Amino acid sequence: MSDLTGRNALVTGAASGIGAACARALAARGATVTVADIDTAGAAAVATELRGTAWAVNLLDVTALEDLTLDTDILVNNAGVQHISPIQDFAPQRFRDLLTLMVEAPFLLVRAALPHMYEQGWGRIVNISSVHGLRASPYKAAYVTAKHGLEGLSKVTALESGPHGVTSNCVNPGYVRTPLVDKQITDQAAAHGVPEQEVLDKILLTESAVKRLVEPDEVAALVCWLASPEAGMVTGAAYTMDGGWSAR
Repeated sequence: MSDLTGRNALVTGAASGIGAACARALAARGATVTVADIDTAGAAAVATELRGTAWAVNLLDVTALEDLTLDTDILVNNAGVQHISPIQDFAPQRFRDLLTLMVEAPFLLVRAALPHMYEQGWGRIVNISSVHGLRASPYKAAYVTAKHGLEGLSKVTALESGPHGVTSNCVNPGYVRTPLVDKQITDQAAAHGVPEQEVLDKILLTESAVKRLVEPDEVAALVCWLASPEAGMVTGAAYTMDGGWSAR
């Protein structure tokens, strides 16, 4: 495993799921981790486990992020939510909230982190996108739009920050075994009019060659590699981990 001793990492949405797995994996490689989440108790629990720092933050409050300064070496933009609805029934404020959380907040955190990274000539930005940053699915207008936007932000960041020793990449998993996906099963069953027990095989995994959910630890392992010194020439990329979905 790559040694990240002496590096500071910030992971958003890190109280559970992919974020918690990334926080644990980065800490296992020696990084000091800040666990950021709106779930105050969850963030505190993970931070205590890792001997890191908890940051209770509502990333929808973007005004509070505008003057933020981050002295972090590794930034993992992971926080996200999902909403399943046909476009004609999609609440406009809900659409805005998803874009704020998954595009505007990452932009502001990148903006806050780059001066420190530039000053030291080293930095790693890893954006947890999705196969939906590359492909679309019905009933996910806000999520698909947000993840496509995050892909663009990541690429522009890569172009601007490359001369300063900073990389920016996306990780694009398919459906990951997290509470977010568990909730989708119920919502997808209602949207498609099928029993919940059929959602996994007939809807979530229908395009995948490998018929299982991605494990959070698998995503975290890729994040750690992208954060490592060995990945210094990897930037502006999107790494799929979707069981072959995007190969179609």
